[in-house]
Order: sequence, then structure tokens, then C-alpha cells
Amino acid sequence: MCVGEPMRLSAVEGIVGRTEDGTLIDVSLTPEIRPGDWVLTFLGAARERLDPDEARKILAALEGLRAVMAGGSAGDAFADLETREPTLPPHLQAALAAGAAQG
Repeated sequence: MCVGEPMRLSAVEGIVGRTEDGTLIDVSLTPEIRPGDWVLTFLGAARERLDPDEARKILAALEGLRAVMAGGSAGDAFADLETREPTLPPHLQAALAAGAAQG
């Protein structure tokens, strides 16, 4: 499993971005990004631009996971999940509505 990590860009030169912590990442899949933007990175590559609020939520969730893995509590790291109902992707919702019990 690959977990995406939000990072904020401090510089972009061609297809290379530098994050605020100095990490170099491939930004070739996100040509619209600019310094100051948040991106979701996987294995050293930016996959999508994030708005700052979404980046904050993902960072909080990752911190909550780290805390749980260290034997602590997630605290309010997943507080945004309490404000919305979980939804299935459209293809799974259609299968559920059709009465399919398994894929």
C-alpha cells in the first residue's frame, strides 16, 4: 500500500519541485502547480494539487495514525469524518442497489 503525503512547494523548476523541508519531488504529472501550492505526493512524485484545508486534514490523519501505531490515541485527527456520511464509490453503490452481495 502506498500512502500519499501532503507537501508544500517552495520552488518549481521544470519537472522538479522542492518542498518546504528541502525534499525534491517529480512534478511532471502536475504541470499547473506553483511555489506555495500543496501537493499530494506518492513515492517522490506529486500526483495532485491540494487546497490547504484538505492538506491539513490529511496531515492530521497521518499524525493520528502515527500516534496510534506508537500506542497512543488518534485524538481528533479524524474529526472531519464525523461531519459527513461515508459514501461508496458509484460502481459499488450501483452494485449494492442491485442487490449484489459480493464483487
